[in-house]
Amino acid sequence: MSLFRGINLLALVLCFVVVVFGAYVRLSNAGLGCPDWPGCYGHLTVTAAANTAASDVARDFPSRPVVEAPKAWKEMIHRYLATTLGTLLLILAALTWIFSSLRHLRWLTMALIGTVCLQGALGALTVLWNVNPVTVTGHLLVGLTTLALLWWLWLRGTAEAAVAAPAGREREARSERQAWINAQHQRQRTSPAPAAPWGLRTWAVLALLLVVGQIFLGGWTSSNYAALACPDFPACLGSYAPQTDIAQAFKVWHGTGANYEYGILDGATRATIHLMHRYGALLLSLVLGGLALFLLATARTMRWRRLGAALLGALLLQVCIGISIVKLSLPLWLADAHNGGAALLLLAVVAVNFFAWRKPETVAA
Repeated sequence: MSLFRGINLLALVLCFVVVVFGAYVRLSNAGLGCPDWPGCYGHLTVTAAANTAASDVARDFPSRPVVEAPKAWKEMIHRYLATTLGTLLLILAALTWIFSSLRHLRWLTMALIGTVCLQGALGALTVLWNVNPVTVTGHLLVGLTTLALLWWLWLRGTAEAAVAAPAGREREARSERQAWINAQHQRQRTSPAPAAPWGLRTWAVLALLLVVGQIFLGGWTSSNYAALACPDFPACLGSYAPQTDIAQAFKVWHGTGANYEYGILDGATRATIHLMHRYGALLLSLVLGGLALFLLATARTMRWRRLGAALLGALLLQVCIGISIVKLSLPLWLADAHNGGAALLLLAVVAVNFFAWRKPETVAA
């Protein structure tokens, strides 16, 4: 279990890095730094691609006739990191089949294998379809799904270790007297964990659905280059009710022939997408803010108070970053931090759902 949890933690941290770095690659307009997949201009390294004759590059890749090494390196480093993450997930899955004590985690690890395979396919299509917003947004959603599953796997292992540890210590008691003392200490440090009320569970699920929806809106806004379509705040183009075109803003498919780098939609359509992202942020803030304050006000254990504080902190951070992006005209580092903030907010909401739906048992207080 210690080996499994160590790899789980490493994969969790690496997945967060992959999500944030992947956003940086796209936001720095390096998503097509390598116009093919899985190599780069037909090679596995940028160095080899850069040493290829210019005439050969122009012949084989007429849409990208020049190797831009800085962009290509960003793209390939992201692929190397993603490949390493996939290897770690394969090791986790293999461990659940090798050790019978881990077999109850097989479905989670197999789900992770499925998401990383889908993520690889979407990554390939993102390049081959010239950063089509559908594949870019899907790539973001599946990447964060992988992160959420790894987090759920870690939380489950932590909860199981917390329950198993007292039993292990009790078996190690060398005398009846020592066992009695351990039992008394254990009663003081643990308390029953009753099932969360259905109202809290429903609230937690609603929060998760809204976070996923808002992540979609954020990915759709970014992939359609609509982050600065409303350059003012809180108004949009000087109005609180600008003209919108929902049908065009959320027309999912525009074909595969176009080059979607820098976007193909007009200004009004991009403003509509941006505005919907703002409305989603407002709704999400009300629901998540209410949930966080509820947990802080009614929690009877330190765990729930910490969850409430973490949820509120992640929400406030994300709101501040979102407003600052508009006010500061989309600096790259802040735009990338917005993706990291979304990941942290997702992790907080997933943790709330994990403990809200966990079966009643005696756990460490």
